[in-house]
Amino acid sequence: MKVEAARRIRGIADTPGDKSISHRALLISALAEGTSEISGHSHGEDVVRTKIIMQQLGATITGDSTLTVRGTRKGLSPSDGTLYCGNSGTTMRLLMGLLGGIAGEHLLDGDSSLRQRPMDRVATPLALMGVATYGQGIEQTAPLRICTPGKLEAINYSVPVPSAQVKSALLFAALHAEGVTTISESVRTRTNTEDMLAIAGVEISISNSTKGRSISLTPSRPASHRWAVPQDPSQAAFFLIAGVIHPDAEITVRDVYAAQERTGFLNVLQRMGAAIDVERHGDVFSATSRSSSLTGTTISSSEVPSVDEVPILTVAAAAAAGTTTFLDMAELRIKESNRFQGSIELARSLGATVDVDGDSFTVTGTGSSQNFQLITGGEAGDHRMTMATAIAGWCGQGAEIQHSDSVLSSFPGFFQLLSSLTE
Repeated sequence: MKVEAARRIRGIADTPGDKSISHRALLISALAEGTSEISGHSHGEDVVRTKIIMQQLGATITGDSTLTVRGTRKGLSPSDGTLYCGNSGTTMRLLMGLLGGIAGEHLLDGDSSLRQRPMDRVATPLALMGVATYGQGIEQTAPLRICTPGKLEAINYSVPVPSAQVKSALLFAALHAEGVTTISESVRTRTNTEDMLAIAGVEISISNSTKGRSISLTPSRPASHRWAVPQDPSQAAFFLIAGVIHPDAEITVRDVYAAQERTGFLNVLQRMGAAIDVERHGDVFSATSRSSSLTGTTISSSEVPSVDEVPILTVAAAAAAGTTTFLDMAELRIKESNRFQGSIELARSLGATVDVDGDSFTVTGTGSSQNFQLITGGEAGDHRMTMATAIAGWCGQGAEIQHSDSVLSSFPGFFQLLSSLTE
C-alpha cells in the first residue's frame, strides 16, 4: 500500500477500543456465571482470537458492536481442538493462566510470528502453582501443551522482568489456587487485570511502593458485569504524534483510557515541546495535538512500561532537533517482531542518525518531518511497526507499506482513518 504525504491534516481520530481491556473483559466474562455485556471493544483480529477461544471453552458469545457473553454454571471446560491464538501474545499468555483453573490437557498454538515469542516467563511461575507446560526449547515457544490439575497452589512471586501479561496470567491462575497468591513487580505495569477483577467482585488488595506494586488475590469466581471499553491509548499515540510532527496539522482523540501506566508517552511528548492539550475526565482523556517543533529528550522504559509506543516515539525523535535517548529497551526485541532493530532501521531510513549501546539507543533527529526521506517498510505480522512507518510517510515524504494487512490484528480501519483526516 502506498501512503501519500499529507499537505494538511485535520480532524478527530476515533481509535479502536482498548485492546488490553477487550481481551480481559472477554476472559472475565467467560469465567463468570450469568450474562455479561461488552461495548466499545476492539474488533481487531487479536481480540477475535480470544473471543473464539472463549467459545471453544464453553462460553456463549453473541452480538457485534456489543457482545453478550454467557458463562456456564459449571465453569469453562477443555476443548477437543487446538486453541489457536493467531498473532496475539496477550491471548496466549493470559490463556496459559486461565487454563490453570480448567482441569485437563490443552493445546495452544499461534502463527509463525507468535511461535517465536518466549512463553517461559509465564510457564516458570505457573509450574510453581502446579501447571505443567510443554513447549519448544528452553524458551517454551508454541505450540504448547498445558496440563493442569484444576486446583493450584498459591504462590508469592516477584516478576523478574516487568510484564503486565505475566502478572495477568498469574492472577487468572490465582482465581483457582488454594490460598492467597501475591504477585510483586518492581515497575508498575498496566493495572487492567487487577482493576477489572476487583470490579467483578474478586477480593484483591494492592500495595504500592515507590515504583513497584504488590497484588494479593483471594480465590473466587468473578461476577458478571457490563463492560464499557474506552479507546486505546497506544493507538491514539500514533495520531497525537502525527499532529505534532506534521507542519500543518491538528488532530483530536476522544474518550481514551487514561491509566497512568498507559499515558507515559504524553509526558514524553510534552517534555519534547509538543503542543498537546489534554483534558481528563475520570478514567478517560481527550487530547488535541498541533504542529510543534520538538527537541530531543531521554526516555526510560519505565515511562512506557509496555514499550508499545516506542516505535512511533522513534518517529517523533527522528523529526526532533537534537538527540533522544531510549534507555533499557530490551523488551522491544521480543514483541511481534524485533522492534528494537525495527525502530532503529526505521529512524535511519527517515534520515536520522542512530547509535546503539546494548539495550539502549540514541536518535539524532532531522529537525523536521519535512526532512524525512521517502521510505519503504512495515513488518509482516507487526502492526505497530507498520503503523509507525505509515505515520512517518504520511507526515513526511510518503511511504510504501509492504505488509499493510498486519494492521488487521489491532486497527482494521487504520488506513481509512488516515485518508479521512487528510485535506
